[in-house]
Amino acid sequence: MKHDPALNPSALRQRAAAHRAMALSALRADSSLSVRLRRYNAHMAKARGLEAREVQHGQH
Repeated sequence: MKHDPALNPSALRQRAAAHRAMALSALRADSSLSVRLRRYNAHMAKARGLEAREVQHGQH
């Protein structure tokens, strides 16, 4: 069973910001370009998903 994070908008916003920071950090890592790009894209996808949940949660 997957853990569902807190649904309050502030928590979602903080997690999205953390994933954006990790995405930028992934670009500066000492790894191959393909690994850096894959990590960047994975973190940005998570950040976008969290932001979408924040918007949806605010509409209810």
